[in-house]
Formats: sequence, C-alpha cells, structure tokens
Amino acid sequence: MDMLEKTRASVGHSSAETTAVQPRLVVQNLQKSYRTTSMRWGRKVMLSELKVLDDINFTVAPGEVVTLLGPSGCGKTTLLRIIAGLAKADKGAMLLDGKPIAGPSRDKAFVFQHFGLLPWRDVLHNVAFPLELDGIDEAKRFAIAERYIKLVGLAGFETNHPHSLSGGMQQRVGIARALTREPGLLLMDEPFGALDAQTREILQEELLKILELTNNTVICVTHSISEAALISNKVLVFSTRPGRIKKVINMPVRPPGSAGIGARNSAALKEIEAEMRALLRGE
Repeated sequence: MDMLEKTRASVGHSSAETTAVQPRLVVQNLQKSYRTTSMRWGRKVMLSELKVLDDINFTVAPGEVVTLLGPSGCGKTTLLRIIAGLAKADKGAMLLDGKPIAGPSRDKAFVFQHFGLLPWRDVLHNVAFPLELDGIDEAKRFAIAERYIKLVGLAGFETNHPHSLSGGMQQRVGIARALTREPGLLLMDEPFGALDAQTREILQEELLKILELTNNTVICVTHSISEAALISNKVLVFSTRPGRIKKVINMPVRPPGSAGIGARNSAALKEIEAEMRALLRGE
C-alpha cells in the first residue's frame, strides 16, 4: 500500500474505527524544494537546491480555522499555494474531503494580501466574477453576490469601484468574492497584512463573525502572533527553513461572539501568545 492509499484509508469511512467526522484536509509527509538548473552541452544540470518544506503532517477538521505561523522564508505561503493547487510538492499526499488535490478547483478559494480586485468593475461585479466564470446566469449570480456583500458589511456599496473604497473595505470585497462559491476550504495569505493596525483588528473580529455564520474551513498564513491567537482554533508553529511544524497549539474553545477586546486581553490568550513568541525566538 503506497502513501496515498494509506492516507485514504486513514480518513475513509469504511473502517469501524473511523471517527464520525472526516477531516476536511489531510496533509501527509509533504516536502518541497526549489531547484536552479541550467543547460550545459545540451544537458540540464542542477546548479542548486533549496529545501523549503520538510515532512509536513497535519489535519484540518470541518469548520476549523488553522493558522500557519513562523519566521519569514519558512515556506508558509509555499504550503498554502501547494494546498491551493497552484504549486506542486515533491513528495507527500494531500486529500481534500477524501480526494487527492490535483490542482486548482472550485472547492478551494484564495484570499490574497493584496486585494486583486478588478478596477474597472464595481463591488457587485467584482464579487459576482467567480460565478460569471462558472456560467451562472446574471440574476442568480447577482443575488448570491448581494447576499455576501451584505454579510461582509458592504450593503449600499454595490455600485462603488475599488478606487473609492478604503483598504479594509477592499479586503471585505475580496473575502465576499471568495465566499460566493461556498468553498470547502478558504485559504488566506496574510489577508490583513497590508492594512493599518486599527483596521486590521476590526477585520480580524469581523472575520470571526463571518465564519460563525458560514462555518467555513480556513487555513491562514500570518506573521502576527496576536492575530494567530485570536482567530485560530489551531496554530501550527513552523521552524526556520526548511519549514517543519515545530509545535501544534490547540486554542481554548471560543464562545460565539467572543472576539472583541475582552478576548484579546484574556489571561489565557496572553499566556499562549507568550508561548508562541518563545517558540519563534528560539528560531
């Protein structure tokens, strides 16, 4: 039995020992290196090899928010791109809802640090754009887009173009656009990294409110210890390159609607932040 078959067996429903809830995502023994090559005398020669990820193993449950936290250059964004199907691993297995990840698909959505909105389209047409690509008729895709625009707090801004919106509002548009396909997995790469500190805190709390309503499964890359502690159910702390998971930190259960100032200042959260900080400084 090869690695992929073993992984399928471990998350399938056929065994009597299988738990009731299948993981949304399984990543097993994943490795990734970047290689520099050159042609010499008609032959491809490898000049250098840089290993960025080594022996990555973790699972993500449905509705769970998992944050990747680690030093710059440890492979967090590379891992996110591999899960999205935008890059390929050298070794390892990945299953989304029990099926191998073979490339980009409609059941995965990506929210980028830089908003990536189409400047010539208003908010409604930006949010509806993925559904337009899917061939959904105009009335239906606009109805879906309007629902998510309202969900992210932008009702009344449907006809505004990106240049007239603040950075925080533009990122809300990006989140709404990602949610329109109701993806099984939402991937976020430093989604609030380009925002000022105050707006970032507001959107962290708004994101948690949105996720309480949608129950999306999320993997988020961040460099912010406080952000990881606040928004996550589980934090994967990475070592320096080649990135390995140094520790998995399971966060305390967060009661619904508890993402405000009180949560940020709680003693439990501060203690976990201190642990994360110590782990990262050790790198």
